[in-house]
Parts: sequence; structure tokens; C-alpha cells
Amino acid sequence: MNDRGTLEKLLIKAYEQPDYSGSVVGEFSAYVNPNEITLAYEMEYDSAQGSGTTNSRMNFKKVKPGDMSLTLLIDGTGANGTLIEVQERVEQFQTVTGYNGNIHRPNYLKIMWGTLQIKRCVLKSASIAYKLFKPDGVPLRAVITANFTDNSDDQTRVALTRDESPDLTHVRIAKAGDSLPGLCFQIYGNPSYYLEVARANRLDSFRQLVPGTKLFFPPLEK
Repeated sequence: MNDRGTLEKLLIKAYEQPDYSGSVVGEFSAYVNPNEITLAYEMEYDSAQGSGTTNSRMNFKKVKPGDMSLTLLIDGTGANGTLIEVQERVEQFQTVTGYNGNIHRPNYLKIMWGTLQIKRCVLKSASIAYKLFKPDGVPLRAVITANFTDNSDDQTRVALTRDESPDLTHVRIAKAGDSLPGLCFQIYGNPSYYLEVARANRLDSFRQLVPGTKLFFPPLEK
């Protein structure tokens, strides 16, 4: 809930531009907020095994794009005090998150809810389970299970892959208790660079870092 005590709904916004510029081309708000959101990320290593040894030395290679999974309930029974058309809301979700003929690919998405960091992503997969029907076959309840994967614009992707540069871009995965000024102090020796790093990562809020968030710290002139 926000400061005025009104309930905030999980919101998905769709864009046609990979850098999320331009106007929003579609929105989907959750009818019932999910009771669980799963964030997953994976490190990729090359294993180097020495002669005559049984263990491997794991050489870091890259951080793979992170995934987010959530389940959305669409209830058309009126139990929450509002009557909605279930199939209409399902089709709205598919339109916002799915294929866009104008750009010949699925939309670029932003998912936002409460204090969670806004996630820039694309839809990876979705399944829709219809749970309840009227006698004439009209669905009264549906559950959407959706998986999204991180999406970076070209500038961010290039910065994340500058492994050969002498002024190496640093990549960190945020842990519980991390703060952007604290991480800037570790990397640059100066916490005051947090605003520049926030802009470089396109963070809408830097006060709370969600554990598992991938951050890059580009070379900055000190």
C-alpha cells in the first residue's frame, strides 16, 4: 500500500523501443496481486582441471540473464466485488506481453510493483489454466503462469561484455543489505558515484536494491 493507504497493483507496461523510449503501447494490471514472485539468476563458469587432480578451478565467464516467475489470478466470479470478463483480461495480457506486428517481435516490458525494483524484461513463456466455467462454457476463473527474462539495451549489453578492456566494467549481484553507495565505495573508493551508477543501470530507485539484481559499474573518471 502507498502512503495514502490505497492498494497498489502489479503493473506491466509494454514498449516498442529496446531502450524503452517513446510512449507506452499497452498496460496490464493484476486483478489479484501475486502471493509469490521468484527471481532466479545463474553464473556461468569454465572449469579448469589440473593434471592429476580431482577438483576443478571454476573460472568465472559471465552472468546469464535473470528470470522472474509469477502467477496471476483472474477471477470473474465477482468474489472481490468487481465483475470482469476473464477471457478479455487474458487477451489483454497476451496483447501487452506478446508479439507486436509493428516491431515483428514481442514487446519490451517493464514490470513494477510496490518497492520492488522495476524490472526490464521480455516474456519467455506463459501458460493459462482455466479453472471455472459457466454452464455455457464461458470461463469464470483463470490462472496465468508467466516467466520473464532480463532484457538489456545495446549500451548496457556492451558495457557488460567489455572483458578485454583495461578499465574493466565491474558486475555485481546485489545481496541482502547491499546499498548502491556502499558498492560504489567498494569499487571506486568513493560512495558519491552512486547517482552516476544509478543512471547507468537505469534504476528508477536506488534506495532499495532487490537481492539478485544484476548491476554494472562502468569506468568513471575520478
